[in-house]
Amino acid sequence: MKPIDISKFSKDITKAVPGINTGFQDPVTWVSTGCYMLNYLISGNFNKGIPFGKITMLAGESGSGKSYIASGNLARNAQAQGAFVILLDSENALDEEWLKAVGVDTDPDKLLRIGVAMIDEVAKIINEFVAGYKAEHGDKPVKEQPPVLFVVDSLGMLLTPTDKDQFQKGDLKGDLGRKAKALTALIRTTTNLIAPYNVGVVCTNHVYDSQDMFDPDPKISGGKMVVFASSIIVAMNKMKLKEDAEGNKVSQVMGIRSKCRVIKTRYAKPFEDVTVYIPYETGMDPYSGVFEFMEAQQLLKRSGAYYTAVDIETGEEFKLRRKQWKEPANMEHLLQLFLKVQELEDKAGLADAEENFGADEEEQA
Repeated sequence: MKPIDISKFSKDITKAVPGINTGFQDPVTWVSTGCYMLNYLISGNFNKGIPFGKITMLAGESGSGKSYIASGNLARNAQAQGAFVILLDSENALDEEWLKAVGVDTDPDKLLRIGVAMIDEVAKIINEFVAGYKAEHGDKPVKEQPPVLFVVDSLGMLLTPTDKDQFQKGDLKGDLGRKAKALTALIRTTTNLIAPYNVGVVCTNHVYDSQDMFDPDPKISGGKMVVFASSIIVAMNKMKLKEDAEGNKVSQVMGIRSKCRVIKTRYAKPFEDVTVYIPYETGMDPYSGVFEFMEAQQLLKRSGAYYTAVDIETGEEFKLRRKQWKEPANMEHLLQLFLKVQELEDKAGLADAEENFGADEEEQA
């Protein structure tokens, strides 16, 4: 029997129903968060990070490092891959001097900062941009589309028309119910708008204390539907960093320790966490959590004051103290050793699958 030809229907349906898209929209552009372990927990790959064509949300209390990662690391690393960055700043906090200090190129050819106050404004900006992007690049394969990253910093500070009217009247009752619905509509609509294109959206958001004694975990501003509509969510919990560059305990605060838990992702196991170190003087430690992860994976085995790793291909052993392992060159070596293990496991898994498939065919025959 001749199989059905669906190509004509595919073309006709996209014309008949504006706004829909057919086929798969697997990400072709990934941008590093600046932390290998956070990349791994989000994407299953140490070098990937967050995907374009999706919405990523970083939610946490003030000072937990949300803006540092979103408007700093992700913006800088996106630019390094040739992406244009659009910063939608609702907190009026993204100064040019700070952006330059964290390595972001503020040249108008590479970055556009837009001050926003209303949820409606963000929706109009993204909608207008995607409409123009679609007209100019919509017919190209995603790989050939120019990469663009939107950073919305932050959702929690955005207002509704009711908020604005109440402020003008001096009657500040708030508009939490409508704001949650508006934020949900923004996230849900944007998710569908950017899906077919090489456009990424990263949002920062605030959390607030739970009033439920049976569910004490902090809640993300905007309600449950904002969580449902986002593709990736990282919850960030601020802690003080009281260690010097050598790892010695000190009395003064040297920076931020941010416990990052990936509570939603489609590319790795969710609800895993890593503590990211962000010293004030040197910036984020890209190897945060790598040592602890390797120890948990049994790649590093402790013997007294030393930790030993083995090259699975050559059998060569590497024996160092904890502080020695945490040197950048040794951390890179450790990552490479883990990738070798992962590659061999993947090959073994593929071989097992092929063997089982062949056995099933023989049984059917």
